[in-house]
Amino acid sequence: MIDDGTGLLTIGELARATGLTVRTIRYWSDEDVLAPVARTTGGYRLYDAESVARLELIRTLRELGLGLGDVREVLAGERTVAEVAAAHVVALDAQIRSLKVTRAVLSSVARRGSTAEETTLMNKLARLSAAERSRIVEDFMAEVFEGLDTADPDIRRRLRFAPADLPDDPTPQQVDAWVELAELIQDPEFRATMRRAVEFHAADRGPDAPPGTSLWLMSRLVQTAGEALRDGVAPEAPEAEDILRGLLGDADPADVLERLEAATTVRLARYRELSAVVRGLEPQAAYEQEFSWVVAALRARAGG
Repeated sequence: MIDDGTGLLTIGELARATGLTVRTIRYWSDEDVLAPVARTTGGYRLYDAESVARLELIRTLRELGLGLGDVREVLAGERTVAEVAAAHVVALDAQIRSLKVTRAVLSSVARRGSTAEETTLMNKLARLSAAERSRIVEDFMAEVFEGLDTADPDIRRRLRFAPADLPDDPTPQQVDAWVELAELIQDPEFRATMRRAVEFHAADRGPDAPPGTSLWLMSRLVQTAGEALRDGVAPEAPEAEDILRGLLGDADPADVLERLEAATTVRLARYRELSAVVRGLEPQAAYEQEFSWVVAALRARAGG
């Protein structure tokens, strides 16, 4: 404290009183966060008791990660500490989410031994915002369902997946799945394949299907084929023809075979598998044996 009866402190005395360095206090002063209340005749900065309290607040806010701009607004009375803290929480949440994605990407890269190009792609796709991921999904769904005004809404619900909802704390496996899924649904060939699958599901629901139920034929195919397999009925056996006729009526086996194969491709199976991983769910059963039986039975009747 200078000996002039004013009770003012030099910057060195203020540093000793607060435990901060002279350099830090000088920097904050230069940034107009802690302006001196006066100067000596020699131009040295002087501070008062209120400066000590302001300095403690500045230190606290800085230790909490607030920028000097935020601190300056609080000290100027332009914003309250609570308002600045609330905004900072939002920013911190975004940073935490980003760090978690970074950790997951790096873990995936290390586990897979990715190349530089793969690492760049993974990082780019994984860091897409939720809005950007939603846009990719919505664009995909719009193209797949375009013009299918008669498509049952239940088809949309059961075919839709949620890569846009990549968890805030994704596992490396979820990052892998999301990256592959994002590439898959942006592939024009896959979109055409999915379109054919949707058309298959939208058709031939059958006269006994309740309103609002989709995938009727597919579920019946699985059920019927399962029963045939349990009964030991071979796909080429005469009994198989009766089973198919009871299920498909007079429909052309070749036409049904074409649409069934369009709806049960390897890439569609991968699509469902990746979707489940991203959402943290167990993959749905593929019913490979059942579909193989139906395909073989149809080929026997379609001359294939």
